[in-house]
Amino acid sequence: MKRIFYLFLVSFICLSTVYAGTVKKVEPAFWWAGMQNTELQVLLYGEDIAGYNVSITSSSVRLKETVVLENKNYLLLYLDTKDAQPESFDIVLQLGKEKKVIPYEIRQRKADSRERIGFNASDVLYLIMPDRFANGDSSNDVIRGMKDEKVNRADLHARHGGDFKGIEQKLNYIADLGVTAVWLNPILENDMPSGSYHGYAATDYYKVDRRFGTNDEFVSLVDKAHQKGLKIVMDMIFNHCGSEHHFFTDRPSSDWFNFPEGFEQTSYNTTPQYDPYHSEYDKKKAIDGWFVESMPDLNQRNRHVERYLIQNSIWWIEYSGIDGIRQDTHPYVDFDMIARWCKEVTTEYPDFNIVGETWYSSNTAISYWQKDSKLAAPKNSNLRSVMDFPLMNVMTNAFDEETVNHGGLNKLYEYLGQDILFPDPMELLIFLDNHDLSRFIRNKEQISNFNRFKQAFAFLLTTRGIPEIYYGTEIAMTGDKANGDGSLRENFPGGWASDERSAFTPDGRTAEETRTFEYLKKLLNWRKGNDAIAKGSLKHFSPAATGVYVYERKYEDKSVVVLLNGLNKDVDLPLNLYREILPKKSTINIIDGNQYNLQEGSLKIPSRDVIIFEF
Repeated sequence: MKRIFYLFLVSFICLSTVYAGTVKKVEPAFWWAGMQNTELQVLLYGEDIAGYNVSITSSSVRLKETVVLENKNYLLLYLDTKDAQPESFDIVLQLGKEKKVIPYEIRQRKADSRERIGFNASDVLYLIMPDRFANGDSSNDVIRGMKDEKVNRADLHARHGGDFKGIEQKLNYIADLGVTAVWLNPILENDMPSGSYHGYAATDYYKVDRRFGTNDEFVSLVDKAHQKGLKIVMDMIFNHCGSEHHFFTDRPSSDWFNFPEGFEQTSYNTTPQYDPYHSEYDKKKAIDGWFVESMPDLNQRNRHVERYLIQNSIWWIEYSGIDGIRQDTHPYVDFDMIARWCKEVTTEYPDFNIVGETWYSSNTAISYWQKDSKLAAPKNSNLRSVMDFPLMNVMTNAFDEETVNHGGLNKLYEYLGQDILFPDPMELLIFLDNHDLSRFIRNKEQISNFNRFKQAFAFLLTTRGIPEIYYGTEIAMTGDKANGDGSLRENFPGGWASDERSAFTPDGRTAEETRTFEYLKKLLNWRKGNDAIAKGSLKHFSPAATGVYVYERKYEDKSVVVLLNGLNKDVDLPLNLYREILPKKSTINIIDGNQYNLQEGSLKIPSRDVIIFEF
């Protein structure tokens, strides 16, 4: 009898253990009291759980709605947290005598959580691809059981092993350089078979990739960055997920993805988002089509998908303390949904900033996507910052051409003169390159043209907008997109213990690397805290007559005047043309420290040189 009872008990325990494991995921795993939106979606995922009755034991949270989807492996709970207090309670699943108890927690928010300051024009963003920057923990290079168990630094399209610890160990370097914010390419789990080192095919929205570290290690990185005065911007992707996400391998419903019947590639032409003459076919092809076959396109018009994505971004802000978001492929997402997301995030965090990847060649197109654009009215994107790809295209040409006729620096003058299109030009993210583009220095021949580098980055760091610098720019790293994306994302020298030298230290840099590093460091640290640049007005003068582009940034009684010689010869610049922005008799060029007498009739500027005066 005892043996029979023992076998029964063992069988019961085993059965309970199997049952206890049927709920594989609870997302989000916890939430907070005092949030502005008081409706909380909790997604439960597990084997055949939809048939269970649901109740909660909370004294301050109410279960509003239980949603059973087509796939019986999912349950969606909508909770009312209007009166929520910090507490632990249980979500109870019951079917007859069978019961599953899932602990849940409502946490206390940090007192100043709503008051965080997002990135703005006082900042310079430093863009890092985590896999390629530095490896601080080799033990996480390969995680057994993940679909890609390979690290091969010789292959530009394979994983290289960079991680959070590597970035954390280089925070002093980053802060000393003079940037004020770090934008990280996607860090969420990308458990894909291969080729997903870049991070754009998420397979878990609530976990960072274990090859970068843990969630706790990411929070530690954010905290330590903050201690050094650095903000953190997190890359997010609402357009698609990775094909190995359980959303795709075990779809919650037939309308969870666009083109659910199978792969239909996007046209990569999102003009129909604003085109008054667009066809429905063109719009559907662009917006609903998949980026690539391994990245199925999420249907944000499904209210449950929308709620899941919005909550996920807010969870990461509240949990990790990040200061900003860069939203990938922004115009590929349903306009109304992404506008509601922007509004909800900024309702929760009034000064938080989001920048959308608005990859168009036209400033008219990107202006449509900025918050309060008259071109989009009566619709409103609620998106504070957009990426100024058209300016990047102009800059790519302007510093390679001589400033004659309408070429060279005339292009900068003419482009900025069209800023009347933008509700707020100061909120544009401006850049010379990034992880998807040829580096500004495409090849070793361009390294020797230092004046090109000097002028381009002097302009980038003094014109209107929020500058971004791609990792390695400060040491003249090269990359040409014609050689593939991997060539744009090479490892930072010195980020791996096996590297022969480290460009993170002065004695590890070549003479050319030292030249670019010291120049950029001087400009960045001078820019930091400079209100004339961060908040000032812009006044510029046509370079057509002189070949020299001159402009002023002014805030209250402080001003900065920039002079860029766009000619392949020295210029004696007549100063009488610019008296309205030269308030003093003399001043210092912040680049070389030399004193300049501004009472004389002209100022000699060497060929392709740059001068920055501060008053």
